[in-house]
Amino acid sequence: MALAVGIVGLPNVGKSTLFNALSNAGAQSANYPFCTIDPNVGMVSVPDSRMDELVKVVEPNKIVPTTVEFVDIAGLVKGASQGEGLGNQFLTHIRNVDAIVHVVRCFEDDNIIHVNNKVDPAGDAEIINTELLLRDIQSVEARLNKGKKASKGGDKSEKQAIATCEKLLEAMNRGVMVRNISLDLDDREVVQNLALLTAKPALYAANVSEAQLAAGLTDPLVARLVEVATREGTEVVVISAAIEAEISGLSPEERREFLEGIGAEEPGLARLIRRAYALLDLITYFTAGKQEVRAWTITRGTLAPQAAGKIHSDFERGFIRAEVMHWGDLVQLGSEAAVKAKGLMRVEGKEYTVQDGDVMHFRFNV
Repeated sequence: MALAVGIVGLPNVGKSTLFNALSNAGAQSANYPFCTIDPNVGMVSVPDSRMDELVKVVEPNKIVPTTVEFVDIAGLVKGASQGEGLGNQFLTHIRNVDAIVHVVRCFEDDNIIHVNNKVDPAGDAEIINTELLLRDIQSVEARLNKGKKASKGGDKSEKQAIATCEKLLEAMNRGVMVRNISLDLDDREVVQNLALLTAKPALYAANVSEAQLAAGLTDPLVARLVEVATREGTEVVVISAAIEAEISGLSPEERREFLEGIGAEEPGLARLIRRAYALLDLITYFTAGKQEVRAWTITRGTLAPQAAGKIHSDFERGFIRAEVMHWGDLVQLGSEAAVKAKGLMRVEGKEYTVQDGDVMHFRFNV
């Protein structure tokens, strides 16, 4: 499953530095606004300790983790919804991603220009959110006007569109993001067709200095951003883009030593990637054998035949059954044979809902 996560924020907040650390793609990073114009794209493996443990037990010839696509989108500025700072182009790039990581500068540094000449995490977040909301209001108003014209012919779908758009505008004009508006199934269908920016799931990445890492969410500047996130019902991941960029260039041994030196168990990027992956309510199941251990991405609630179809369409078309075990049982007992002997291998049919962490073998016939 292709999942694209857009990295957004004001200019000079560390988006491209963070993207470089994520993907090692060498995206240009510089101390001036609009350094990034065309979006940079990188595929990033999702860290998963469960897979690491499976690999130790199975000892496969090949390891294939699941991945997330990250898109480094140019910095937005106040007025972007009206075309300021190439805003129309940048907002289109955001429309094309599935989820948003909003990077907010939470550190002081006189050597790095701030586009508004002051470090204000809450104010910076508000600027971006306002521009996204204003663009969505434009889209909803246009759809409402279209619906009013079309509904004169008695089209029920257009009447639904009118009702939904009026509901959206009432909330949006109060500053409520679309993702936080209570919608029924009919409303959701209208919203899906509108591809609204603030309907996308999002989280904040608080970019801090190394000295602030230990304080985490309690750092005074980060705490201002946490207040914003709490009101929106989202979360904040604290990360130092500069530190992560430094870590990404180290060898595994050097990386371990560096992390120990700053008192961290894992790079902050690992947490950010996992949280971005979780934004769309995705889960992972595994296939594990001597040839390879592979992680597969599916939406929570996927049934076994559709999960099998992620491997090959023939698996779904000719699905007979799935042999399922929990990854923890396989790791603890050491082999598939031992799992079977303990009666922990299950045979599931077409109505089985795949669970996060399942290890699966599919039987099919075409």
